[in-house]
Formats: sequence, structure tokens, C-alpha cells
Amino acid sequence: MAEKSTLDWVALVLVLVGALNWGLVGLFSFDLVEAILGSIPLLQTIVYDLVGLSALYIAYMTFKK
Repeated sequence: MAEKSTLDWVALVLVLVGALNWGLVGLFSFDLVEAILGSIPLLQTIVYDLVGLSALYIAYMTFKK
């Protein structure tokens, strides 16, 4: 198994945070990101964008080679 870079770990953590957030939204209608960053909509958008980009990166790295 190849050693993971810092980018790999950051992307993995962001994807897990996103998955946890969607699980909370689906089960309890509770948006954790909004609860933490609700007063700063720009930061919410940045977090959601980074989670999405991380998912694309993880998918790319998974199917590479």
C-alpha cells in the first residue's frame, strides 16, 4: 500500500466530515456546518466547496492506475 501524503489525509478527513454532515442532515435535519459557521455564509460555501473537491480528488486517486 502506498504511503499517503498530507493532501491525501486532508482530503480524506474533509470527505468524512462531509459524509457525517449529510448523515446528520438525513437523519435529524441538522446541518453541522451551518450550526458551526451559520453566521459566516462565505465560510460555509468554502467548506462545502472543499468537501466536494476532496471527494473528486479521492475518487481520482481511487481509480488511478
